[in-house]
Amino acid sequence: MRGKFITLEGMDGAGKSTHIPDIIKLLELKGVEVISTREPGGTVLGEKLRTLLLNEAMHPETETLLMFAARREHISQIIEPALARGAWVLSDRFTDATYAYQCGGRGVLANKVIDLEAWVQGDLQPHLTLLFDVPVEVSVARLASARTPDKFERESADFFTKIRNAYLDRANKNPNRFCIINSNQALDDVKVEVKNVISTL
Repeated sequence: MRGKFITLEGMDGAGKSTHIPDIIKLLELKGVEVISTREPGGTVLGEKLRTLLLNEAMHPETETLLMFAARREHISQIIEPALARGAWVLSDRFTDATYAYQCGGRGVLANKVIDLEAWVQGDLQPHLTLLFDVPVEVSVARLASARTPDKFERESADFFTKIRNAYLDRANKNPNRFCIINSNQALDDVKVEVKNVISTL
């Protein structure tokens, strides 16, 4: 039986990555193999592209193309083989992030991303996307006290507002796939929300 594909999305500072270990444990309790990965990255080439994408200034369309180049390798080497053997894949970001960051944040035309998505992914879509949502001011405050920021994390509040709006628009258009997690609450409460969603799979 083919495995399931779960993605985690949200603005920088939304706290999604914090919940990955707990989600892995919850899934493993179901008796399934879990592959945890991330975008951009996940493969040797993907991680090299990640370094460029997070640190080098470039044209927004170049940024978009490199994201999909890393994604093509990710799908081919990690995601598809795992799903085919029945493993469940948990990815920290996927194509929704491109719609949010490159379309919403950078202003790349959505039809260009739609074409790339069809070319690179075919019919592959996540079974479930957890969108960790916080107000922009909370995200910015969290990033201010974080590690050395990458180029995305150094962006303005206006940039993050565009990203958040793009994410929420994606969620509204895909209600059967998205589950919005209120990440602006106590950590234990967020964990309960996540556990309740995962328990339904």
